[in-house]
Amino acid sequence: MSSAKTILVAHRLAAVRDRFAAALADARHAYVTADSERTARAAAADDTTPISLALVDLGLSSDSASFVRALGQAAGHPIPVVIFAGTVGSADEIRTLLAVHVAGYVNEHAATAQILPALAPHLFPDSFNRRSSPRVKLGVPVSYKVGQTITGALTLDIGRGGLAIRTMSPLGPGTIVQLKLRLPGDDSDIDAAGRVAWSDRKVGMGIQFERLEAGGQAAIDAFIDEHK
Repeated sequence: MSSAKTILVAHRLAAVRDRFAAALADARHAYVTADSERTARAAAADDTTPISLALVDLGLSSDSASFVRALGQAAGHPIPVVIFAGTVGSADEIRTLLAVHVAGYVNEHAATAQILPALAPHLFPDSFNRRSSPRVKLGVPVSYKVGQTITGALTLDIGRGGLAIRTMSPLGPGTIVQLKLRLPGDDSDIDAAGRVAWSDRKVGMGIQFERLEAGGQAAIDAFIDEHK
């Protein structure tokens, strides 16, 4: 993971741009910053500094999907786009972002020391993988139960060993949950038990499966094989 990359940091706040730029510079990556949709598009279109990754504040545009698509169109090739999580406005916007295949989310308030580890899977997808199995973006309803409390939310992605859930009220790491969801095109519910593996109030939480019936595992495996 030694090759330097050029990263676009597009955010309304100079403090956020400066903190991420400093972390990237410390790792000897190049960067360009933008404080508007127009300057972000111009940076993506500048072939003298090809962009390897774009970090995007959705508040820069009134149409988040068009903004994300426009970056790749301006560059003339796909650019992985990571969204600053605090700029996501609603669950509906999450569904929109799933449709345009955003690469992931990053906490704009992350400490400087946490920035590079959070971006590494997106900068080096072939040699850095936080997960033991492929992840497929998926936005379907999921319910999860802790004790006698049942909550509904929307999935962000799913893998053979777990899934990520979009929620502004994530549970603490280590919490045991009961899950129920249905994959697209399937008429059977999948019931599973899992444990919260990570939690971020700006993004949601990741659940690692601990109990999953054979039929549910087979359905998830087939879904991932079809869509990865």
